[in-house]
Amino acid sequence: MATRCTHTCSDCAVLACRSKTEEKYPAFCLTEKVDHQLLDQVVQIYKDDEELGNIARVSACIEGEFYGRLTRVEETIEFIKRMGYKKIGIASCVGLMNETRIFTKILKANKIKYYTVGCKIGAVDKTEIGIPEEKKLNRGCGHESMCNPIMQAKVLAEQGTDFNIVIGLCVGHDTLFLKHSEAPTTVMIVKDRVLGHNPVMALYTANTMYSRFKRELKL
Repeated sequence: MATRCTHTCSDCAVLACRSKTEEKYPAFCLTEKVDHQLLDQVVQIYKDDEELGNIARVSACIEGEFYGRLTRVEETIEFIKRMGYKKIGIASCVGLMNETRIFTKILKANKIKYYTVGCKIGAVDKTEIGIPEEKKLNRGCGHESMCNPIMQAKVLAEQGTDFNIVIGLCVGHDTLFLKHSEAPTTVMIVKDRVLGHNPVMALYTANTMYSRFKRELKL
C-alpha cells in the first residue's frame, strides 16, 4: 500500500500567511483550508481569557518593539515586568546551576523574586523507577540520583510561583515539567552538551559534509 503524503507548513516555501497574501497560498496551505469555526473559537479565547490574552498581547508588543535587539534573557526580564509576575520559579538542571546563578543575580538586580529547584531534588536513585544499573551514567557504580522534573513542578506550585522558567532540563524531563507545571512556563536554555547548548547549530550545519545527518539528508 502506498504511503499518502500530507503536506504541512514545513513544506511551504512561501509563508504567505505572514501577511495574508492569499493569492500566493500553496494548494495545501493550512490557512487556506483552516476550520474557520475553530479559528473563531481560538481568537475568542485571546479576547475572553484575561491571562492568556494578556500573555499574547504582551509577547506581541515585546516582539514589535525589540525584535532582533534584545537577547532571550533580556526579553524574559521584560516579559516578567510587563506581566507583573511577583515570584518566578526556576526549574534548573544541576549541571547548569552556574548559568542559573548568573541569571538569578540578574533577577535580583531587577528586584524580581525567584525560587530555584534543581533537577536532582529528593536524591532518588534511578533504580527506584526501573532504570537499570548499566544505563546509569556511572554504569552502576553506586548511587546516582534521577532527574525529578515532576517534583520540581510540585515544589514550585507549593511556592506559589506565577511564572516558571526551564533552564537546561534534558529532553523528556522538560516534557514532564511542562506537563505538570501549574504556572505558565517558558524555556530559557535547551540542553545540548555537544553544541554548547545551541541545538540549532545541528540544523545550520546539516547540509555540510561533516553533518551527522548525511544519511537522512542523502548527502
